[in-house]
Amino acid sequence: MNYRRSRRVVLTLDAGGTNFYFSAIRGGEEVVAPIRKASHGHDLSRCLSTIIGGFSEVMQTLSPKPDAISFAFPGPADYPRGIIDDLENLPGFRGGVPLGPLLEEKFKLPVFINNDGNLFALGEAEAGLLPEVNCWLREKGCEKQFGNLFGITLGTGFGGGVVHRGKMMIGDNSAAGEIWAMRNKVEGDDTAEEEISIRALKRTYARRAGISPSQSPEPREISKIARGECPGDLSAAREAFRRLGENLGDALANAITLLDGLVAVGGGIANAYDLFIPAVLAEMNGRLGKVPRLEVSVFDLDDPGRREKFLRGQTREISIPLTGGTLTYDPQKRVGIGKTRLGTERAVFIGAYIFALRELEGRE
Repeated sequence: MNYRRSRRVVLTLDAGGTNFYFSAIRGGEEVVAPIRKASHGHDLSRCLSTIIGGFSEVMQTLSPKPDAISFAFPGPADYPRGIIDDLENLPGFRGGVPLGPLLEEKFKLPVFINNDGNLFALGEAEAGLLPEVNCWLREKGCEKQFGNLFGITLGTGFGGGVVHRGKMMIGDNSAAGEIWAMRNKVEGDDTAEEEISIRALKRTYARRAGISPSQSPEPREISKIARGECPGDLSAAREAFRRLGENLGDALANAITLLDGLVAVGGGIANAYDLFIPAVLAEMNGRLGKVPRLEVSVFDLDDPGRREKFLRGQTREISIPLTGGTLTYDPQKRVGIGKTRLGTERAVFIGAYIFALRELEGRE
């Protein structure tokens, strides 16, 4: 399926705790100007009215009628059934709200909901990092191709999603890819997210700089301080990103042990990729006692030199015993990690679009 050639129109939504952004996609491109509305997440009635109103406004600008609604919404949730559960940033939904069935009844359209981590991963797997890497490998004449991708989003929280051979892995409880809940390497009685998020970055900077957390600058400014582009505590800024990278590397090492695939990095903190990726690689390529942390080597795909080594591998010719024949063999087990190729928001939109197209095809 080439989603770029599809003429189907899908309504979509970027659902945040403060604002909702409504749009529509055809062929992987937005076909209307996004509409922003306050979420009113503490008031379920107002929030639902906002969602219905936003989609209604987008529909009024479209011709012909859209084919489906597909969007990301925070969890926990029963995504296949469209039931949203106890949300922290949209507390009006606590107790279980069948958002999908409500919208299907209201608009008489199929409705598909998932979390942003899953849809981000699907977008990068189908149209972003994964196909780009496989194209590089083919151009180098390498037989190796990747089919698995773990997508992570670094921002207010620490999200994740898994794609295996083109299929988004939701899990039996709509809980696959929830990397935020892994054990915190530094603070063992806490979640990984408490060291891998905007609040963690600001907290570490404040502690090292000797200021209160309320005085800590935002991540964008901390990154400028770390690069020497603006005044501030250089040591504290660099330590904030190093510590985040160490903890991120630990969480990704656990994930890649099970998945064995590429890693795409998105979210607002991904803009400081160069500041935390050295610590990520050091952790993932490190050792546990006498053995390597991972069975695979991890390469930074955004570093030209390391990318070249990743693409080259260790290909050699070996003999086939008792036959006199030979074949080429690359014994190097390796994966790569790189920044989002689509941009986080676009990757989520593309993922939502592709997810809807596949579900619609499955029903026809």
